[in-house]
Amino acid sequence: MCLKVFDLDKMQPEGSSTTSPDCIGILRIFTNQFPQAKITSFLVLEEAPPILLIAIGLDNGCIYCIKGDIARERITRFKLQVDGVSDKGNSSITGLGFRLDGQALLLFAVTPNSVSLFSMQDQPPRQQILDQIGCNVNSVTMSARSELIIGRPEAVYFYEVDGRGPCWAFEGEKKFIGWFRGYLLCIIADQRNGKNTFNIYDLKNRLIAHSLVVKEVSHMLCEWGYIILIMTDKSALCIGEKDMESKLDMLFKKNLYTVAINLVQTQQADAAATAEVLRKYGDHLYSKQDYDEAMAQYIHTIGHLEPSYVIQKFLDAQRIYNLTNYLENLHEKGLASKDHTTLLLNCYTKLKDVEKLNVFIKSEDGVGEHKFDVETAIRVCRAANYHEHAMYVAKKAGRHEWYLKILLEDLGRYDEALQYISSLEPSQVGVTVKEYGKILIEHKPAETIDILMRLCTEDVDLAKNGTSNGAYLSMLPSPVDFLNIFIHHPQSLMDFLEKYADKVKDSPAQVDIHNTLLELYLSIDLNFPSVSQANDGIDFNRPAAPVISRAVSNGKLIVNGNNSYIEKDTLERREKGLHLLKSAWPSYLEHPLYDVDLGIILCEMNAFKEGLLYLYEKMKLYKEVIACYMQAHDHEGLIACCKRLGAYGKGGDPTLWADLLKYFGELGEDCSKEVKEVLTYIERDDILPPIIILQTLSRNPCLTLSVIKDYIARKLEQESKLIEEDRRAIEKYQEDTSTMRKEIQDLRTNARIFQLSKCTACTFTLDLPAVHFMCMHSFHQRCLGDNEKECPECAPEYRSVMEMKRNLEQNSKDQDRFFQQVKSSKDGFSVIAEYFGKGVISKTSNGPMGTVRSASSSGF
Repeated sequence: MCLKVFDLDKMQPEGSSTTSPDCIGILRIFTNQFPQAKITSFLVLEEAPPILLIAIGLDNGCIYCIKGDIARERITRFKLQVDGVSDKGNSSITGLGFRLDGQALLLFAVTPNSVSLFSMQDQPPRQQILDQIGCNVNSVTMSARSELIIGRPEAVYFYEVDGRGPCWAFEGEKKFIGWFRGYLLCIIADQRNGKNTFNIYDLKNRLIAHSLVVKEVSHMLCEWGYIILIMTDKSALCIGEKDMESKLDMLFKKNLYTVAINLVQTQQADAAATAEVLRKYGDHLYSKQDYDEAMAQYIHTIGHLEPSYVIQKFLDAQRIYNLTNYLENLHEKGLASKDHTTLLLNCYTKLKDVEKLNVFIKSEDGVGEHKFDVETAIRVCRAANYHEHAMYVAKKAGRHEWYLKILLEDLGRYDEALQYISSLEPSQVGVTVKEYGKILIEHKPAETIDILMRLCTEDVDLAKNGTSNGAYLSMLPSPVDFLNIFIHHPQSLMDFLEKYADKVKDSPAQVDIHNTLLELYLSIDLNFPSVSQANDGIDFNRPAAPVISRAVSNGKLIVNGNNSYIEKDTLERREKGLHLLKSAWPSYLEHPLYDVDLGIILCEMNAFKEGLLYLYEKMKLYKEVIACYMQAHDHEGLIACCKRLGAYGKGGDPTLWADLLKYFGELGEDCSKEVKEVLTYIERDDILPPIIILQTLSRNPCLTLSVIKDYIARKLEQESKLIEEDRRAIEKYQEDTSTMRKEIQDLRTNARIFQLSKCTACTFTLDLPAVHFMCMHSFHQRCLGDNEKECPECAPEYRSVMEMKRNLEQNSKDQDRFFQQVKSSKDGFSVIAEYFGKGVISKTSNGPMGTVRSASSSGF
């Protein structure tokens, strides 16, 4: 008897007489060492291609094994003997089965009286008796888990490597046993009616998946995805498995939902398909009003079924417990939205289940994060008055704004809020104070200001270590950033800015701080918290004229009321404002540490005369200074101001006296005393000519000529003296001019006699060669050297005169200098006259002067 081995992947070449697979080897089964016997079972295992292990069971209890590469005839043979068989007639091998247990290869061998297990890795293979009862032929198969399955009349038994396992009590003679896709196949003979029944058992679901009465079967195969039964009459029956959808539809029609669930799980269907079965099962239970069990099914669908589908079914108040359970699981799996969190918290609050609410609020996932939307939880707990829970969530999640909102707006625990703010990082402190500072300033102004001071001046004293103070301060928050929180509390703002300005001297926001302080100091309508409280909450931030009546007279604040505290404080603020105006504009700075224009506007709006006068004076706007006195009709102060600011020698503006005289000339009232005093200073500095003074004062009908009579008399006397002096000077100049002209004429017409006997340079007796100059100086020629054209004695004076003339001519071209001299001089006309007198502006003709020049150049 031979054993042929075919390679199904290789067919006979084209042109051959057959189309059968290629036969790769033919072996003789029986040899001298392996005597012939009846073959009762046959099994092949492909260990590692092309290595095959063939086991052949015989009726004498022997198992012939062939191992190796049959195509290359590299094989080994060995024999296994089943021991412990008492009845040699029942020793035939009825079934074989290979099992791979890790690296170990095991062989099950079944006889009618025993079940044995051979360990093939041992040499020789070691036998282990698993059971003393076997089975007949065709009643042995292997499961997908490599379990040995044996069919006996009373039951079907499963065997593991350590012995008999579970059994299934299927009565009847098992003619055939098989395994197909997790199903147990049995052909059972009914002794009562002689019929054969083919059953397909679903062992996991404990049901008969299919049952069919068949004729006498000779063979049963499981191949190509089908179960094939070959009958004794040479017919064949092919049985296929329905698709999953068809099986589920059939189960749904029979309401076998649990079976359907187990089916999809055993078939390893995708999660979506399993969830759909669970949903239908849940709907079925819901329709039967089994809400608890229905919810249990719906919970298994989380992640695949839309939560709103389940939530809508359980929104009724009677089923709030089930809905709470579903929402809890939804959050547990991290699939809850903000709406789901809101709904769950509302369920807790309606049930008043504080314990569950605590558990939910304090629940965290694996990385310490909340399993719900934090903001939603805070909002719902706050709305339901569970403030402590809302605060816990806010603090745990670092939502400082919510934590403070609850403390301040809901609970009014201001001290706790301040303490919490102090524990935050500086950047977070700034954000929270900006948002909730108005409430804190209203109830805890001093404590809030302390927090702001620490925030804005933190470690200012330590800034000098490695970092400049200014650079460090630029990294800190600025007080200007927090001005909005003091909108209804200007007194607190003033206290805060004063403390900051006292501690920090070179803040980057110094100008803005001083501007704000000026506005607070100079404001007339500054409101006080004490006044607001005393008047039962009246809002003094709006104009409230009936409370206090104010008036401004001559730049001074007059308070008509009984509240002396406000009057005193207003005066103190004015003093602080004036001190700030002065201290923030030191003499070494060109510009002040505040906005000058803003300061002027504030002083004018609030009728703060002292500050306005100071600013005008610092800006050298002297005319505006005296305008303030004129507006207030303060004649005494006006004259004193002009004395201080109108002194020309001290850098003042003398024209102020002219403006002052014009003011009195247009005043329209008797001011004789003041005019006389003003005229004294005008006369002293010679600011205005008398004619202008007469024209100016003539506009005031209340002034008489007696006011200026003395002044006019003195001016006329002075003018008479000047005229007389000028007349004498003119006469002298005329005489000098006549003398010079005669001398020039004499030089032109008459000869000069030189009578000097000594040299002017060396004082020795004059001898020839000698040089005589027209200036009557005589020199030895040797004493003059190379310079024989000008007198050494007269040349320096002559050159200085010529240099002066050239300078005057050059200055005549510099118009800016001319006008500057005219402007800065007390008497501009005298400057013009001087330029005319020096011949700079208008030169005379070149008549006689030209002759003089030629004569001078020849030695004069």
